[in-house]
Amino acid sequence: MISATLLTPVRTSSRPGGDRPGPTRAAERAYIGVLVVLDTTVLAAAILIAYLARFGDEPPSGSKIPYVVVAPALLLVWLISLKAMRCYDDRVLGYGADEYRRVSSASLRLAGGIAIAGYIADVGVSRGFLAISFAVGAIGLEVARYAARKRLHRARDRGAGWSRKVLVVGDTAHVLELVHTLRREPYAGYQVVGASIPDALLAPVPQRLGDVPVVGSFRDIPEAATAIGADTVAVTASGSLTATRLRRLGWQLEGTGVDLVVAPALTDVAGPRIHTRPVAGLPLIHVEAPEFRGARKLVKGLVDRSLSLLALLLLLPVLVVIALAIKLDSRGPVLFRQVRVGQGGEEFDVFKFRTMVVNADDLLAELAARNETDGLMFKMRDDPRVTRTGRLLRKWSLDELPQLANVLLGQMSLVGPRPPLPSEVARYDGDLARRLLVKPGMTGLWQVSGRSDLSWEDGIRLDLYYVENWSLAADLTILWKTFGAVIHRRGAY
Repeated sequence: MISATLLTPVRTSSRPGGDRPGPTRAAERAYIGVLVVLDTTVLAAAILIAYLARFGDEPPSGSKIPYVVVAPALLLVWLISLKAMRCYDDRVLGYGADEYRRVSSASLRLAGGIAIAGYIADVGVSRGFLAISFAVGAIGLEVARYAARKRLHRARDRGAGWSRKVLVVGDTAHVLELVHTLRREPYAGYQVVGASIPDALLAPVPQRLGDVPVVGSFRDIPEAATAIGADTVAVTASGSLTATRLRRLGWQLEGTGVDLVVAPALTDVAGPRIHTRPVAGLPLIHVEAPEFRGARKLVKGLVDRSLSLLALLLLLPVLVVIALAIKLDSRGPVLFRQVRVGQGGEEFDVFKFRTMVVNADDLLAELAARNETDGLMFKMRDDPRVTRTGRLLRKWSLDELPQLANVLLGQMSLVGPRPPLPSEVARYDGDLARRLLVKPGMTGLWQVSGRSDLSWEDGIRLDLYYVENWSLAADLTILWKTFGAVIHRRGAY
């Protein structure tokens, strides 16, 4: 998931002799070592595949340099390029898209450089060999990084992975908010171990903010970080922590091996909308307005309709089999039509395969007391209204396939907020109404983050995040993650 808080690193020093506390640094080095081995293996395999695909059993000819030299040289230069692009920087590993961008950039820049050098020097190395090497290698590197990251995330969720130990500094309310945000996404790798608050809030006896121990005030932040073994100080908003005090804190942390990060009071804004510009010596954060119309929206609509039409054609046999199973299992129509609210508050009929008995709405009042979710939705894990076929369809989200027709008609998008009921919209306040600024989606951040297992608050937060920060690249990522969510059946009932 995408973090709702921006943690902006501030370089405190080059760490002369200073390093992070032992266990964290050892785990970090071990993970980087695994990445180096993975990258080397992937690149060696890519170069071997390219050689066999280009030359097969025939000896290569035309090159002024033998391929027994070209192959290992290409591997070595590629690894150097990854290192030069800081693809092993601990600040980008394990979270966010920057790691993937750097890996892609390293491969593309090296490919361009070799192409230019080869043309100038006319060494005669096969262009087909190089093209296959870079195509297979670039894709392989991304896949290997993704697999390594997923393993790291699982380890962090279990508390067994490399995570930074964080001392949070700020006013009480902002400290609690940052702690909540970091704990909501443990796979990001920030483990809160203590807090420092202004002097005026300290009591004569040790305090706790929730279950986070208060280990000092703003006067002794470096000492507090050392005492609890923190390797990162995260500064959030506080009226007492002026720019001068923050600058001095950076000086105090020089050479200690403790990183300084700043969490501005700016939440639920994705990176592409944020630009830091130095103005009068101040790093001002400029936030671009959300985009609700324009060329990108037209492209999104075109992609939605094209993919939905293609999916309907490919899945036609599956749709027919599901329809027959529903008809044989229980009486009633195959399709279930329900009024939902779309973009701009316009109502439309959403299509689904019927998974409940025909009088399900009449039985809802009897089951209202057994609602298992908060907020405005009704969810029940063992709902007696669901048919046998319906349970199977819900488990694999097959009941939602007819919504491809809604996408084709322009009423929905492939990716977007969950389509709400009119009864839910009638109780929306000003914030919730922003969900109606974009088309609802067949899938979205709520789908890939737990579906029915999410609380109402988390579902709304994810929907609003998408509304503010949507992009075509994010849509493709969510579609990819949807397959994983469906296969693992997270929150499906």
